Amino acid sequence: MNATDFAAGQWTRATGTGVDPHEYRRVTEALTSVAHWGPSFLSTGHRYLQRAEDAGSSRSAGEYLLTAARWFHLATLAPYADAPRAAAEADRALSRALTVLEPGARRVTGEGFTGWLRGPADAPGTVVLVPGLDSAKEEFLDLASALLARGLAVFAMDGPGQGVLAATTTFVPDYEQVVGRIVDALGVARVGLVGLSLGGYFAARAAALEPRVAAVATVSGPFRLDWEELPPPVRDIMARRAGGADAAQEFVRHVDLTALAPHIAAPLLVVDGGQDVIPGVTNGEPLARLAPHGTYLSVPHGDHLLGNARPDWLPHLGDHFTHTLTGTPA
Repeated sequence: MNATDFAAGQWTRATGTGVDPHEYRRVTEALTSVAHWGPSFLSTGHRYLQRAEDAGSSRSAGEYLLTAARWFHLATLAPYADAPRAAAEADRALSRALTVLEPGARRVTGEGFTGWLRGPADAPGTVVLVPGLDSAKEEFLDLASALLARGLAVFAMDGPGQGVLAATTTFVPDYEQVVGRIVDALGVARVGLVGLSLGGYFAARAAALEPRVAAVATVSGPFRLDWEELPPPVRDIMARRAGGADAAQEFVRHVDLTALAPHIAAPLLVVDGGQDVIPGVTNGEPLARLAPHGTYLSVPHGDHLLGNARPDWLPHLGDHFTHTLTGTPA
């Protein structure tokens, strides 16, 4: 795939992450090869770090640091030898930003996870944001903001094989174990889970097997994966994150929610985009149908992660967690 086509394919995902669409176009239009993607995005992130250093207020510095974190994360989306460095830069920039902007934010790290807990200490509910195949905690800052605005606490995390942990860990199918350790570390009685893309599988599986999950939502999450039908780029990413092609095939074999869906006792919202059609990936309608308390929201014009249709689903997701976790009308 050439750089123009790759940039077009990442357009709504990148703008959904929160980068300026005009700057995204300026950066990507200058690319002559996909190989230049990582270095160009890393360089853009570094420019924001310099702006943070030169800022006239701590607020401006923090906002520049958040933007730097977004660009550093996006640098990892194309094959890039220095991707671990970009992920580490994203993690550092986010940490610096939250230290400045939200002094009450708390870094929480344990076996197989790390992330930031944000929001009021007396929040009526806590939502864990679970990333997917090649996403990370820095990608869903707008989703976190929407939930924080409703008075909920949010834990945005990287799990095994994800984000800053991708350099030292690999995917695990039994994600409910990770979620259980997170609930213990956060010191709460129950949590909500939002799973994005492959994170939708992780979240749904955890909801079926971890009783402290009180609400769950998936966004563009797979119901089932078929290795033989997956496009080569998806297989390649899966192999990198799972620890090799054989390990990736074995991992994919576990991604099937047929038997687990009926055991999801928590209220479940499944969000899909009608334009999100990836060979080898079964969308979430069967998950919502088989779960005892499942609701299906399909946005016909939505693409993968529905970055092109946020008003059509993000308020619904916020309502889902507000009502379920707090017991009050959305």
